[in-house]
Amino acid sequence: MTRGFWQPPLTGQVPKVELKVAVADGDLRKLGADLKSGLTRKVYFLDTVDLALQQHGLIVRIRSNKGRCADAVVKLRPVLPKALPGWLRRDDGFAVEIDALPDNYACSGTLKRRLGRHDVERTVRAGKPLARLLSNRQKRLLTAYANVPLNTLLTFGPVVVRRCRLQLAALDHPLVAEQWTFPDKTVIAELSTRCPSERAPEIADETSSALRAYGIVPDDQPQVTKTEATLRHFTPRFETP
Repeated sequence: MTRGFWQPPLTGQVPKVELKVAVADGDLRKLGADLKSGLTRKVYFLDTVDLALQQHGLIVRIRSNKGRCADAVVKLRPVLPKALPGWLRRDDGFAVEIDALPDNYACSGTLKRRLGRHDVERTVRAGKPLARLLSNRQKRLLTAYANVPLNTLLTFGPVVVRRCRLQLAALDHPLVAEQWTFPDKTVIAELSTRCPSERAPEIADETSSALRAYGIVPDDQPQVTKTEATLRHFTPRFETP
């Protein structure tokens, strides 16, 4: 049997798994992804000049969504669900899932805050720090795991993202296609799907087979998350000569 792209773990501790694979931009066209009619958003990440948050396993992401509410996310990756503090596990805005790439996976915990439609744009136009959009709980999470002063956080972005759903005839579950375009017109593309953790091995094999039928396979190079790709892209702006 041909090996699937992903090898997600079987675990009862985490309810959902997100399977992700970086692909060529042309692969999205092969699948008929209609990105122009999908969701358009601008994505920003916050970190220090030396990426202190990333070193502590923290991700801060701010997104403005055209025609929809914006959001702010603080993510911990990797995490041990049982080791998380009670105040965080009990928060209605907190969710745990496994992020699976073709060559690795990690458990992540996400604390999300919903924002107004124009909160991000107004903050950017006013020249104010995007960290002000974080909730008190999100700030508490940052302090608990990194204790990095908010006034040291820099803005990495924006990246323009186009996103749409796909339904392949061979699959009973949808895929999400994303195209990330950086200011220099560099593009990265990704396909993903979420599923209950108990179905992850089955969904991983089915999705791998369906994509292979279109000639789509993961790159030979180790895959990185969109967060890491964005931080790598923008870091040279802040480096001292």
